[in-house]
Amino acid sequence: MEFITTVQQMQRYAEQQRCRGRRIAVVPTMGYLHEGHLSLIRLARQHAEVVITTLFVNPTQFAPGEDYERYPRDLERDRRLCAEAGSDALFAPSVEEMYPGGYTTRVSVLGISQKFEGQFRAGHFDGVATIVTKLFLATKPHVAVFGQKDWQQTLVVRQLIRDLNFDIELVVAPTVREPDGLAMSSRNVYLSPQERQQATVLYRALRAAAERAAAGERRRRELVAAMEAVLREVPALVLDYAAAADAYTLEEPELFAPGQEVVLLVAARLGQTRLIDNERVRLPEE
Repeated sequence: MEFITTVQQMQRYAEQQRCRGRRIAVVPTMGYLHEGHLSLIRLARQHAEVVITTLFVNPTQFAPGEDYERYPRDLERDRRLCAEAGSDALFAPSVEEMYPGGYTTRVSVLGISQKFEGQFRAGHFDGVATIVTKLFLATKPHVAVFGQKDWQQTLVVRQLIRDLNFDIELVVAPTVREPDGLAMSSRNVYLSPQERQQATVLYRALRAAAERAAAGERRRRELVAAMEAVLREVPALVLDYAAAADAYTLEEPELFAPGQEVVLLVAARLGQTRLIDNERVRLPEE
């Protein structure tokens, strides 16, 4: 596996692969890899001859007071896991490489980025859009693979690809979960044993609402109420939001249409850890 740390080296490597007629897939990550990330690398292999994994803890998507400094990092472990999962290259630039002195440009995706995570994490999606743009320009992919766990992020990236005319196919992979339903996340290491047990309430809340929706419940407030009823089972949980919205526009009508695809979203804090999760469900046709 190639280990690359500069944009120039990365662009040269990607251009060489393209000149050979090889299809490139990129898997952007912030490192501290788990099975969810590794499943993305393996899925990328199904879509391309060359898989590039990127590893960069992006400071511009963290708000002041968030966990940028303590975000888990283990480069040697990640290099080993990337190679074992079949990545052809690991691009792991420094902050100075991605944001050199005098850097002033920012990419903003309006609309889809301003609700939910955008409301609770000021500037987060500007940071995401900016770094994804820079990673696309460095790795020159034909395909980009992201996980569903950050569903709103995938919508922001989809809009970015369309608006900036990137010739890139977006592949969104299903969320990988622990046996008890908790969505895999690098931040799960923050949880104490008791909090880890309590954290499963997020998935149970999503499933409660998804079952209601699959049975024909179309009232948005009832779906949200179903989630909130389960979440209240853990008094220590501090809820940021529980929401039901159109899966692709994030609009929140009072009544969903028959056959509409709905995303159920939840974000909450448990101790010092912020957790997010989601579930998509298609309402039955009348």
